[in-house]
Amino acid sequence: MTGWLLRRLGQALLVVLAMTVIVFVGLHAIGNPVDILIGDDMNQQERLAAIARLGLDQPLWRQYLAFIDGALHGSLGKSFVYQEDAVRLILQRLPATLELALAALVLAVVLGVPLGLYAGMRPDSAVSRALMAVSIAGFSLPAFWVALMLIMVFSVQLGWMPASGRGATRELFGVPWSFLTLDGLQHLALPAFNLALFKISLVLRLTRAGVREVLPQDFVKFARAKGLSPARVMCMHVLRNTLIPLVTVLGLELGSTIAYAVVTESIFAWPGAGKLILDSINSLDRPVVVAYLMVVVVIFVTLNLVVDVLYRLLDPRARVEGAA
Repeated sequence: MTGWLLRRLGQALLVVLAMTVIVFVGLHAIGNPVDILIGDDMNQQERLAAIARLGLDQPLWRQYLAFIDGALHGSLGKSFVYQEDAVRLILQRLPATLELALAALVLAVVLGVPLGLYAGMRPDSAVSRALMAVSIAGFSLPAFWVALMLIMVFSVQLGWMPASGRGATRELFGVPWSFLTLDGLQHLALPAFNLALFKISLVLRLTRAGVREVLPQDFVKFARAKGLSPARVMCMHVLRNTLIPLVTVLGLELGSTIAYAVVTESIFAWPGAGKLILDSINSLDRPVVVAYLMVVVVIFVTLNLVVDVLYRLLDPRARVEGAA
């Protein structure tokens, strides 16, 4: 296990290093921040001084080496617009994005797994067929349209939920969180559900497929023949084996939820990192965009590593194959 873990850590570091090249070179090939950040009223000498101050007068390979050197010292650059450390700017907004993504993932598990279990146990029932139809809608409907409909119905028409903002927060470990207050939970409900709708449909279908695959297996029949209760058979045998692919998918979906929460955050005016990255793209604030993408890459790589570890813990066959 230790040798396997060290190999995976080495692979993860190589992936992060390769992504630094792709992100840095790709982003610097698009647009010129000088056209946006430097005013037209400057003369040529002032423009050249401003370009040198931003470090844009250096060739690309020198800028990349400076970026790597700063990354090794804990800095991914200084924002052109805010004149602050790019990582600090992102970390100030990241807790709000993490809270929204985790709330969406919790909703996906809490709603998707039980509904998937029911649909897998009774595939021919009318309720199961209705759940499958609804899950197709969850896959198909655009997130921005669903968000607007949620605001229209629950905020404008019924007045049950606030339409935007994060609401009242309370600090835990020095970080403000919305889920610790009632007003914050009310503000969190609509954007979290909007972000979770696709995930709920995905978890529901994966759970149903897993249940339908596991139920005919011999070890399930043997457990029933031993006289175990249906609930014990479902929890200890069916659900545990169904969780193996679910853990893999949910781990990666958490990363994609964090990365693609931009639309939901924009519509609901949720003050997360997504709003910051949109503003930075519009102003071609390269250090912030690069830092955000690298933070997302690190999150994806870390989650992938955690999923691999959990997979080996859940499935003994993976440990045997790795040892062989």
